[in-house]
Amino acid sequence: MQHTTTFDLDLIRRYDKAGPRYTSYPTAVQFTNDFDEKAYQDYAQQSNAEPLKPLSLYLHIPFCDTVCFYCACNKMATKDRSLTSSYVDYIQRELTLQSALFNRERPVTQLHWGGGTPTFLSHPEMRALMQSIKSNFHILDDDSGEYSIEIDPRETQFDTIALLRELGFNRMSLGVQDFDPKVQKAVNRIQSEKETFTVLDAARREGFKSISIDLIYGLSHQKVETFAKTVDKIIAVKPERLSIFNYAHLPTIFKPQRRINEDDLPSATEKLEILQHTIHQLTQAGYVYIGMDHFALPDDELVLAQRNGTLYRNFQGYSTHADCDLIGLGITSIGKVGDSYSQNVKTLEEYYAKIDAGHIPVFRGIGLNADDKLRRAVITQLICHFSLNILSIEQEYKIDFKEYFSKEWTELETMQQDGLLVFREQNIEILPAGRLLVRNICMTFDVYLHQNKTQRFSKVI
Repeated sequence: MQHTTTFDLDLIRRYDKAGPRYTSYPTAVQFTNDFDEKAYQDYAQQSNAEPLKPLSLYLHIPFCDTVCFYCACNKMATKDRSLTSSYVDYIQRELTLQSALFNRERPVTQLHWGGGTPTFLSHPEMRALMQSIKSNFHILDDDSGEYSIEIDPRETQFDTIALLRELGFNRMSLGVQDFDPKVQKAVNRIQSEKETFTVLDAARREGFKSISIDLIYGLSHQKVETFAKTVDKIIAVKPERLSIFNYAHLPTIFKPQRRINEDDLPSATEKLEILQHTIHQLTQAGYVYIGMDHFALPDDELVLAQRNGTLYRNFQGYSTHADCDLIGLGITSIGKVGDSYSQNVKTLEEYYAKIDAGHIPVFRGIGLNADDKLRRAVITQLICHFSLNILSIEQEYKIDFKEYFSKEWTELETMQQDGLLVFREQNIEILPAGRLLVRNICMTFDVYLHQNKTQRFSKVI
């Protein structure tokens, strides 16, 4: 496939509306409390049927030393480091409860610690937590697994990176957002270039296979020329992957954002100019646009997976492993087991009470029906590969595509006229001008979005 994009400002302005990021379909908005622990256990038991699928583990560490005003993650800002001891104990107990549901022969091919700030934990706590994972699940010991961790460079000691590599991590994601001091002060994330690149250099010395860096455009005081300087500095150290996220200002939902002065935010036009220039910088430097804010070097695993048709998308973003069942551990974490999605309780008090009572701490979720699975397959193909093989969908799901999606067909015709895509009897191809707007194209197939137009999502650009 051709990894090119066209920045059509007129199209982007016309289509830049709010919509899901499709880390799942149905999205978390559709999760209900009708899906309980018993439902989760049933799906887990069914998932052990032959052939055995590999597993993916996600552990949520919610603690942060300070709050970044832009943050929309599930986190807990605190100076009290003693809080982590109990949390690590309880997540170890959840590991035991969860592991009892899954065949021990199933290898863990993916592992991710996210947050919050995973490196908020002490080194002994990290060791204990990883040992518990190894005691309860089949962790690969040959470095072939995709084992990643989110890093805040401000929360690392001189030997933290060496410890993480020793524990088995071989990939990391570094939060940066912007190096400009004025921007950092306005969003309460003071982080020097030295802190950042010291961690990156240490990761390379220790043999980490892939490093991803996160940037955000649309923050306070950002301008094209200032953000370009940050991007240039990142390009110079050549991380394997980059995520360029759009800041979604939703202060009514995320309380920390109320501390951001809206008058300091760039205008919608300037945000688009920042994005346009950033895409130009990255493509000129040889990075490939994967989709949905993600860029990677041409020999990166994500690019190779996209080329060979095995790229997948889940709650951690793009992934090379489409055949995993994902187990979410810790507060607020989301899992995907079989044809179901589930989420753990959101507060420490609820989490501890569930574990003390011997329960899996799931409080809501959804079991997919036949229509959900069909639409998920369509959305996944489009968002991962910028194309859809209609014939294969018809054969697998025993439908006439044009008849089943007759309402969607009309919307696709409009998008074709606008130059976003080309659709034929047997396939849909998203054109370079439509790739930045792939969320809009996927939204066409989202039946829940059409049923409830009051749902709150971020803008697509």
